[in-house]
Amino acid sequence: MAFAPPRLLPLPPPPAAASTRAVSARNHGGRTAPELSGPTPRVVVVTSGKGGVGKTTTTANLAASLARLGLPAVAVDADAGLRNLDLLLGLENRVHLTAADVLAGDCRLDQALVRHRALHDLHLLCLSKPRSKLPLAFGSKTLTWVADALRRSTSPPAFILIDCPAGVDAGFVTAIAPAEEAVLVTTPDITALRDADRVAGLLECDGIKDIKIVVNRVRPDLVKGEDMMSALDVQEMLGLPLLGVVPEDTEVIRSTNRGVPLVLNDPPTPAGLALEQATWRLVERDAMTAVMVEEQERPEKKGGGGGFFSFFGGR
Repeated sequence: MAFAPPRLLPLPPPPAAASTRAVSARNHGGRTAPELSGPTPRVVVVTSGKGGVGKTTTTANLAASLARLGLPAVAVDADAGLRNLDLLLGLENRVHLTAADVLAGDCRLDQALVRHRALHDLHLLCLSKPRSKLPLAFGSKTLTWVADALRRSTSPPAFILIDCPAGVDAGFVTAIAPAEEAVLVTTPDITALRDADRVAGLLECDGIKDIKIVVNRVRPDLVKGEDMMSALDVQEMLGLPLLGVVPEDTEVIRSTNRGVPLVLNDPPTPAGLALEQATWRLVERDAMTAVMVEEQERPEKKGGGGGFFSFFGGR
């Protein structure tokens, strides 16, 4: 059975972004937006291998930060059975149509895109509803077809971020198929790192060479006491460039329960600032230097000197 591409309507035009861009201008020499590198849309898979390391949180915040910068982004939840990205974006009650409905011919692709209420440059697309099945005719090429359809639309997004399901089974294969870049999320512990190393090898075998890592839940005090591996240790073990180093932050739980990405917090939190900086590097295809990493992993002193906040320009 052949499936015809859906009729595509243009994504809604972005609103004026000057006010939101100003928030991200800190520590960038007054620039209000990073310089977008490479042709668009850029298809980036966010993966981890091991579950529970903050992959979906990273996806939600990268997507939200891109939208704040005025760069249209489509965040795709590629977990066919256990989706969570809608919860982190506060859109759980608005997902009525999915990619599975598009593939079945029940709706157009633009109808399955859920626009964020506050960030008009951010759209969510869920692969399917819980307990539903994808049309077998598409198999592992499902998201390749979706990415191609978005690329052909009259107003394609700048980024397509794919939140990859945990593990390396069929869902992983489907999620990485259309990707040209990968963000590999890990925590600085040996179990997560072993899985991350395995996933990095699979990504490279699939032809994805642009792979960067986000080290999540870093405790600078434990790193200093040599009770936790540093981000530079992680980088050396995996042999990949660092996109970001995100500290342990109690605000993550509140953010998740509220359905509001950390990068939207006011005042900003350490993890939100780190994810905002990671977004700039993603856009510019940049990576952290050793000096940046050492500064971020320095425990914060009383009075606000040192640590994550000093790196981002103070509280």
